[in-house]
Amino acid sequence: MLKTIRALPRTVWLIGLISLINDSSSEMLYPLIPLYLSSVLMAGPRALGIIEGIAEATASLLKLFSGVAVDRTRHSKPWVVAGYGLAAFARPLIAFVSSWPMLLLIRFADRIGKGLRSSPRDALLAGSVAAEQRGVAFGFHRAMDNAGAVIGPLIASALLAAGTSLPDIFLWSVVPAMICLGLALSIREPRDSLPASPKAFQWQLGDMPASFKRYLLVVAIFTLGNSSNMFLLLRAKELGVSEASVPLLWAAVSLVAMLFSTPLSGLSDKVGRIPLLLGGYIAYALFYAGLGLMTHNGPLLLVLFCFYGLFMAATEGVEKALVADIAPTELRGTAFGWFNLTAGIFLLPASIIFGWLYQTVSPLVAFGFSATCSLTAAALLLGVSTSTAWPLKRQ
Repeated sequence: MLKTIRALPRTVWLIGLISLINDSSSEMLYPLIPLYLSSVLMAGPRALGIIEGIAEATASLLKLFSGVAVDRTRHSKPWVVAGYGLAAFARPLIAFVSSWPMLLLIRFADRIGKGLRSSPRDALLAGSVAAEQRGVAFGFHRAMDNAGAVIGPLIASALLAAGTSLPDIFLWSVVPAMICLGLALSIREPRDSLPASPKAFQWQLGDMPASFKRYLLVVAIFTLGNSSNMFLLLRAKELGVSEASVPLLWAAVSLVAMLFSTPLSGLSDKVGRIPLLLGGYIAYALFYAGLGLMTHNGPLLLVLFCFYGLFMAATEGVEKALVADIAPTELRGTAFGWFNLTAGIFLLPASIIFGWLYQTVSPLVAFGFSATCSLTAAALLLGVSTSTAWPLKRQ
């Protein structure tokens, strides 16, 4: 495995390093936003659901636009640089908000940056390696991303323990964000990373294979139950986890995801994508059911959150590798745009529904709804068929 990772192209390594640093910046803030909402802005789960739902839905619309633009312009780098640049300037502004609608505007700008860069970055990754290396490449990228998600919360926790205020922590996030922007400017696009003759964009998905359309349905149903991870941190705080320990808990999740992303995604190159995704969706359902049933803090909570890290490791890279497997080569950027659009647009109802159920009915009902969506998606996933979906169907 180490030999395979070392053999990955420079572009894959550089994108991985950028993701590590970018996530160090964003994940300094991510676990703190629910705390900032509840303790400083005096807002509850419904406000959190609106903020995260609208922010992620906006990002998803732009992911389709940027994916189509990559196929049309044959260039990924400008979109990647613009996306990381906007996020770098937006995040520190959270320090100056005084109400949750202002926080919504800043999260909106941050997610615009994500929308501009995500599909072009994924298309660049897919085009930089051979088909039999896609699982490893996307898994490595997710591992680096999650490494940043470990570093960021640890920095945030250390700053909190040292008595640093939440607004000051938000301001410090600009340092890794600017380093990340500088690295993005050094990306060199492989000449053959993009197709030569892109087809005209069609809202009807007419040029996409039936298996891709079925896969989008699976993604939509799963995402409907995959609300913002901030609800998990809010639940942990309600169960008795201290404010300073919340970032550490999320760091544990990211550490598990970092350690297992590359080997599990690489395993999908050998055994097929679907078995890994099925296992991940079932793990997700078990985690949400368990968190909904918990009544107090304890060692089991840490075990559950680490289990969630395994779900992330088994699915995040594999989902994108499957998109690259199914999509026509000349429409790869558009395919990633559709995938990201579907996953993100359903986060709006997902977060709003979850927040409403959480606050109006009960946390157990909210977590049970998400678990049901995941199991439904797992059942529908059995109908997705490609040459890399199942080991017996590999070419």
